Amino acid sequence: METILVLVHADDSGAALTKASLETVTAGIDLAAQLVASLTIGIVSADANAVAAAVASAGARLLAVSGHDFLQPRYSTDAAACEALCRAANPSIVLAPQSARFARVAAAVAFRVGGFIDTHIASVSAGPSIEATRWFYRQRVEATITRDGRPWFLLLDPGIHNAFAGEPAPASVEQITVDLPQLRTTVLGIRAPKQNAHGNGDASSLHTWETIRPEANLLFVAGAGWTKKQPDGQTHTSEAADLILGFLHASSASLGSSKSLVDQGGDGQPVLPFLTHMNQIGQTGATPRHAKGLSTCCHGEEPHVVGWRFIADRRAISLDPNCGWTRGKADVVYIANAFEVMAELNKQLEAAKT
Repeated sequence: METILVLVHADDSGAALTKASLETVTAGIDLAAQLVASLTIGIVSADANAVAAAVASAGARLLAVSGHDFLQPRYSTDAAACEALCRAANPSIVLAPQSARFARVAAAVAFRVGGFIDTHIASVSAGPSIEATRWFYRQRVEATITRDGRPWFLLLDPGIHNAFAGEPAPASVEQITVDLPQLRTTVLGIRAPKQNAHGNGDASSLHTWETIRPEANLLFVAGAGWTKKQPDGQTHTSEAADLILGFLHASSASLGSSKSLVDQGGDGQPVLPFLTHMNQIGQTGATPRHAKGLSTCCHGEEPHVVGWRFIADRRAISLDPNCGWTRGKADVVYIANAFEVMAELNKQLEAAKT
């Protein structure tokens, strides 16, 4: 009979579980129901009792490794904590979020307990056997994976399952003791860019990492049309930069780009200085999972068919009603000039704030 362990961890504050962890709890509950299997949740946090209430109503056994040493991510402490939880629960299936914290240690933990691991899992279901799916080749090929070996570790990609949202309740948590190795790393703190940065009046002052916001509700994608000649026969790259940055500032959206736009810098053409290949989505870029997406000045299908396949609500602004993106790929298309639309949109957003 299968037994399931869901590994979760607290966020940087230590006061709540991460969204990806709560999504993994949902996946664990669903799989346990399909298999009629026992479910255990293993918590890694500085104060497990503070975060356990959020999953107490899941009806699972709660195990925890807690203490100040587990407040910040660290390979040695996280690996030891996950190993201890696995040995205490003795599961056949281990589910964990594909977070930076757990992705760094999961393979080592699987090795230590004699298990097997697959990463970037999109779904897990139970039939005659347990099947996990994941995407390959820039999210173009979906594979189904089964394994006979146990324990089987599965790291679930975020943004696929609904986050567990049970009513907080008093939790009974079993504390697991961990014998830590000698710690050679001290976490002094975290330095992170401001997510609401708008630069200092100069587009070049905004760093790329300040425009990439994985948790944002909206993905805004800029295409090469922003740097092309406009109806007056001139390019308006500086104005385009101001409009895009203004929208990011007002909406807290994440910024994506088509490959053609980020490639222009090497061709000696006018560019948006805050864009790099880190912003690129599509066949040769990222495949984000934001709830909503707005495409502007993009005329190719590839960034949207591949890069946008997991965006729930897809909208576009385009002057060409017959482009491949407009016909059948977007949920809503606005046939208009993106410069005019974004200028008006920024005006309304700023008015709404005041």
